[in-house]
Amino acid sequence: MTNSIAQKFNVFSLLRFAFPTMVMMMFMSLYTIVDGIFVSRLVGSNALSSLNIAYPVINVVLACGIMLATGGSAIVARQLGEKKEEEARQNFSFLASVSITTGIIIGIIGILFLEFICKMLGATPVLLADCKTYMGISLLFAPITMMQVFFQTFFVTAGKPALGLTLTILSGLLNVILDYVFMEPFQMGIAGAALATGLGQMVMALPGIIYFFAVKKSLYFTKPVFRFPVLLKSCGNGSSEMVSNLSNAVVTFLFNMTMLRLIGEDGVAAITIVLYGQFLFVSLYLGFSMGVAPVFSYNYGSENYAQLKRIYKICIGFIAVSSVVIVILALVFSSKIVGVFTGSDTNTYRLAVRGFFLFSFNFLFAGTNIFASSMFTAFSDGKISAIISFCRTCVFIVISVLALPFLLGIDGVWLAVPLAEIATLFISVRFFVKKREVYHYV
Repeated sequence: MTNSIAQKFNVFSLLRFAFPTMVMMMFMSLYTIVDGIFVSRLVGSNALSSLNIAYPVINVVLACGIMLATGGSAIVARQLGEKKEEEARQNFSFLASVSITTGIIIGIIGILFLEFICKMLGATPVLLADCKTYMGISLLFAPITMMQVFFQTFFVTAGKPALGLTLTILSGLLNVILDYVFMEPFQMGIAGAALATGLGQMVMALPGIIYFFAVKKSLYFTKPVFRFPVLLKSCGNGSSEMVSNLSNAVVTFLFNMTMLRLIGEDGVAAITIVLYGQFLFVSLYLGFSMGVAPVFSYNYGSENYAQLKRIYKICIGFIAVSSVVIVILALVFSSKIVGVFTGSDTNTYRLAVRGFFLFSFNFLFAGTNIFASSMFTAFSDGKISAIISFCRTCVFIVISVLALPFLLGIDGVWLAVPLAEIATLFISVRFFVKKREVYHYV
């Protein structure tokens, strides 16, 4: 098989291989961030707060999509490494069918209970109408969102990360253009933001369907074969990624409710801006980890342990260096990043600048934890991956966001994530050491 996933990697070739996925994930984060910029600037801070109230539901869609995509990719990539190409294609086709069906089901349920969900997530009377509008339109595009995530992952598994990158860039550009057109000349408000995001996602979803039907190379659509153990294994493998996104939904809800209690709608707008910065910087680590995961799976399946050790050392080195660089950039440019969303004379700006500065210290540790979870997913060790992810994105953050504000006030909200990342780092390092001889990466 002449798939680039099978090449002998060095530092530069591995980074080059992962680079498209890194950029893809950053562009994915920009979907939400660009919506936030236009909504904040053209509609107002209350609309920005409404968008963040709705975000947990979008997180649920992403969680299901990422679970099937990353968990299934580990299985399919390993089967390709074991030269079981036909079985890999059948499983790939089966998981694609499950993905789009799941999106349809989530969309229907969400729309039927739209107002109830918005109120449950904390939408005040001031925010309810915008929240319903944004969430409702987003749920109409839930199947498209699922397929976008699915193809972004499997373009890498198929050895075509550059194609996935190109489609993601085009998708992001269309989103930006439509955000402006819908919200400025057409005056569609927050509905325009949701519609622009959905139409932008179609740039990845529709060509992905066409490509995997038309191009008969290593991985393509064939007649799907229902294999419940494969679905179960995919869900197990990807459970950490699903837990991570579901936990993001829970944590976003807790942040919103805490800020509403302490400050009000301005506090929700401020935490929204800070979380946007988190999306952008963390997406670099998510993209890198997703980009190298099929390489781990393939070489583990082919028992190329020398290559595994080389890849692991490169990954740890890259994360260590980039973590320091990202923290410095975040600290230096915190006020400028916040200023993109809101004017410097607003209460939201003052809250967000202070928050972003304190929040940024989590980037020192987040990369290692994200990589650890992704690597064990690539080895089909869903249990360890889920433990790391669950501790990082749920247990420690929930404890921190519930406890720290009572001790430190608003600063406790901003320091909740850094504290959670530090605590998770100890767990990640423990599993790195414990499993090194099982998977032969050291």
